Amino acid sequence: QLQFVESGGVSVQPGGSLRLSCAASGFNLNYYGIGWFRQASGKVREGVSCISRLDTATHYADSVKGRFTISRDNAKNTFYLQMSDLKPEDTAVYYCAVAPLCIATIPIPKSASWGRGIQVTVSS
Repeated sequence: QLQFVESGGVSVQPGGSLRLSCAASGFNLNYYGIGWFRQASGKVREGVSCISRLDTATHYADSVKGRFTISRDNAKNTFYLQMSDLKPEDTAVYYCAVAPLCIATIPIPKSASWGRGIQVTVSS
């Protein structure tokens, strides 16, 4: 299972920073590719970032490169999306999921269980 540490919606100002956390139970995250995905209102779901099994590669969407960082804390069996210099266009529902294929296109996992996600709103 994957469980967001945060719950409900999160609101931040443009230029601000936010860290999303997703904790795993029942399996070791270190041996799985993991990813962050988002879906803005009225738009299709897109890949934001992924990190491959054993951290051999990381990928980011062009829209977030240089601003977002994906990472793991193996001791806590938790992974994170550190978001900086947030922009209004980052507003979306964010999801964490196991990502069996982590390549440059950050493909949407076919068998992911998305759950409720977390609404992140970036506005003045």
